[in-house]
Amino acid sequence: MIQRRLRVIACTVVASVALLSGCSASTTVVPRQVSPSADASVPVPSPESLLVKEERTVLDQPIVYPTQMPAQVSSSIITLLPGQQTGPHRHDVPLYGFVLEGTLTVEYDGGITKEYRAGEALMEAIGTRHNGSNRGTQPVRILVTFIGAEGLENTVKF
Repeated sequence: MIQRRLRVIACTVVASVALLSGCSASTTVVPRQVSPSADASVPVPSPESLLVKEERTVLDQPIVYPTQMPAQVSSSIITLLPGQQTGPHRHDVPLYGFVLEGTLTVEYDGGITKEYRAGEALMEAIGTRHNGSNRGTQPVRILVTFIGAEGLENTVKF
């Protein structure tokens, strides 16, 4: 019984890490099946889709992966306090973002402004200068996952 509970807990952890790592809906996390005699009080998690098979960025650009060097995937959680900004920058590699808290406002070159609220996922613009800001009264926290390559900068500041 303890081994079965550990398997269910391990499945929960794997599903949570996959969701927070920005896996797309095309990567399905399937919890290991537990036999019918398993303890029914321990729920088996089911994956939730946060971004479903996205092929374009928020500015309608095709998502193109860097292929000239070995792939590198990295992630971090960015926090912006009320009134803070990221400063002008661009991403030369695909970036998956998930807003954990607050509302992020992003101004892109060309006069385009978009807002992303807690619970929303996005594929950020590639190669386009932009500035993110927290115009609210609560902190903004964003999980970002870069799909980059060795030798390429994920973020280029201006």
